[in-house]
Amino acid sequence: MINQLIKENKIEIFFQPIISIKNKKIFAFEALTRAYDENGDFISPMYLFDQAKKENIVKSVFTTNNEIIGENIIYVTNEIMGKLTNSVSPQEIVTVCYKRLKEEIKDKVLLLDNIQDPGNLGTLLRSALAFGFETIILDNTVDIFSPKVIRSTQGALFHLNIIFDDILNFMSINNHIKYYGTSFNGTSLNDIQVTSKVGVILGNEGKGVKQEILDSLKENITIKINNIDSLNVAVAGSIIMHHFCI
Repeated sequence: MINQLIKENKIEIFFQPIISIKNKKIFAFEALTRAYDENGDFISPMYLFDQAKKENIVKSVFTTNNEIIGENIIYVTNEIMGKLTNSVSPQEIVTVCYKRLKEEIKDKVLLLDNIQDPGNLGTLLRSALAFGFETIILDNTVDIFSPKVIRSTQGALFHLNIIFDDILNFMSINNHIKYYGTSFNGTSLNDIQVTSKVGVILGNEGKGVKQEILDSLKENITIKINNIDSLNVAVAGSIIMHHFCI
């Protein structure tokens, strides 16, 4: 997406001053980018806030922008906003959201075993929503509510049913689903029959899916590749989920 925006000249660069909270002086500048959609409209940093509102999970809002109005709005100074966030140059809004309650298990489930990179987790959640895997099982993964994960999901987090559980325990309870692990010596993805009730299990970036989980499965998936040893887990997971996108 980023490469395409650059090719189409839809990205602008801005230099934003970074001001010290102690002496109010500029001590550096941060290069920021702003992107524009296919209609030439600015893609606002308010996007995540809008997605949370659509799901009716907004608890309260802190903002430096007096033009933002509504219920439970708290107006703060730039100094306070800087202390509320972990960003050197924060955006103008911070939204506090309710966690979604556990919902009904959908037909397509993504099960994540010890994923540790926030960017990988965020990308997987975006792909999961895009390809209809609306139930996510997290087993000893990186904190899904960390700022980097939330930002990288681009709002997908607000539309998914997130469940924290041991994968083997979840599988034993929900045994009506056909589960596939991922390994280097499994069945080629091209030979895997598409089924409506499916669970895809992805493992740690360095170690893969735990052996005890793989041993409990009737079939595991391998993606045939050339010229390289392996794929990033977010890339591999997205390819597999797309295969089951019917």
